[in-house]
Amino acid sequence: MTNPNPDVLIVGAGPVGTALAIDLTRRGVPVRIIDKAEHGFTGSRAKGVQPRTLEVFDDLGVLDDIHRGGSPYPSMGIHLGPFTVPLRLLRSPHVGDATVPHPRPWLIPQFRTDRALHDRLHALGVDVDYHHELSELTETSDAVHATINTPEGTEVITARYVVGADGGASVVRNQAGIGFTGSTDEADRILIVDADVTGHLSRKRWHVWPRRGGMVGACPLPHSTQFQWMIKLAPHDEPPVGEDEITACIRARTGNKHLAVHHISWTSVFRPNIRLAQTYRRGRVFLAGDAAHVHTPAGGQGLNTGVQDAYNLGWKLGQVLAGAPPGLLDTYETERRPIAAAVLGLSTKKYTGMAKLSPSSFTRGKDEQQITLNYRGGPLTPGTAQHTTTLHVGDRAPDATLHDSDGSPVRLFGLYRGPHFTALAAGPHAAQELGKLAWPDGGARLHRVTVNAPDDSPDVRSLNDAAGTFRKAYGINADALLIIRPDGYIASIATHDILAATTAAVTALAPPIERADTNDEARTFTSQLPTKRTRGGRQ
Repeated sequence: MTNPNPDVLIVGAGPVGTALAIDLTRRGVPVRIIDKAEHGFTGSRAKGVQPRTLEVFDDLGVLDDIHRGGSPYPSMGIHLGPFTVPLRLLRSPHVGDATVPHPRPWLIPQFRTDRALHDRLHALGVDVDYHHELSELTETSDAVHATINTPEGTEVITARYVVGADGGASVVRNQAGIGFTGSTDEADRILIVDADVTGHLSRKRWHVWPRRGGMVGACPLPHSTQFQWMIKLAPHDEPPVGEDEITACIRARTGNKHLAVHHISWTSVFRPNIRLAQTYRRGRVFLAGDAAHVHTPAGGQGLNTGVQDAYNLGWKLGQVLAGAPPGLLDTYETERRPIAAAVLGLSTKKYTGMAKLSPSSFTRGKDEQQITLNYRGGPLTPGTAQHTTTLHVGDRAPDATLHDSDGSPVRLFGLYRGPHFTALAAGPHAAQELGKLAWPDGGARLHRVTVNAPDDSPDVRSLNDAAGTFRKAYGINADALLIIRPDGYIASIATHDILAATTAAVTALAPPIERADTNDEARTFTSQLPTKRTRGGRQ
């Protein structure tokens, strides 16, 4: 039965909203996810998944389906008259780097990404309510009431929080009264067409015909006979409609009279927007993905930035619902909005360069792959925070391979997979301090791992770093205790005053700890949440 009173209502069931629903559901948070469409998306639109997003998908349990539904990117072929000039589209500095398990972007049409996420959410017991359109939001001190138009009539959903993942024209954002600053050039339009093609067009290339004012691209879609066509329209052109008109347009723009499209499955006219929400939160309402930021298509950043919005917000909502300080939710905007602003700048620069036929604007490198993005200088990374020789609080935690007592290899990313925090204690002194670290019963669990410090405790995983791969990847040259957030970023580094420094760092991230008072009677530090709920032990 659909939950009429979830803790979190998610509006929009694209990759961003569904990723958030998966993350919250696996934390035991009751969610409801709705979408105004009558069914799932059927087009290719956002087709590039960047390396950091592949890591997120691995954690959410959908990576195998993503791999099955896609392929590596083909090389680019630039058509210049009778000649085709090859261009290396992707330049990954992470190939051969053991700390980055997925060094290259992955090509997969968006409808398959959506399907993989929806299947995972269904396996967790939640389905999308399609044909459910938000019409009004009303917020009180402890809830949000959402009026929804459904095929059966009007429904009111009451939730602790609402997240708008409903795209650039977000109703949630408009209802919350949040400004969306930036620009839209109505004369700048791109026709996108998913279709089969005749005319001996190689499927081993992403084809580009670079003509000023009328560039055409054709990208082969994996495991199909289709290409995604991208046709830049002149300011006053009417978009061609149907196989004959689109074929005529392609032939005129490419100069190839043999090309013809047929079996068109999806078309859309895309207008590049460059906009950023003035705030990501108003009261109990949050924005994520295109509802918070929209970019040009250059660089393949939109879907990826949005999914990582969801990945950042999910664990914080789960923690606050479990009793963590409410201020943790304020860090969502302060961490994610600067990232979106930087991505807007990168995407706009590349899009402008593509219009000028700059070769570098067609390629993608480390800036697009989002591996090096970090939250340094944010509210959860105080200036007094300790660091190693290579890592700071707020950095992405690298992968590394260690070994169990029997010599079996163990990847750190395998240990991080799941909705928990992870403590890594390198060395015997750090392991002793980890044994003293208190952790609350509510909210995300803490998985404890020692490195080169054997521990027989049943709740501690003891690993060996004989090859030094962990110490090298993490820049550790002495005993250290690190706490890894559920989203794979470093929450704390302690190399001295280990217990005190770690305890101070996690206070803002977790519910208060129940402990005995001087009379040995249990007492609980007072939660800062405005109301107390008992469902599932959460507040």
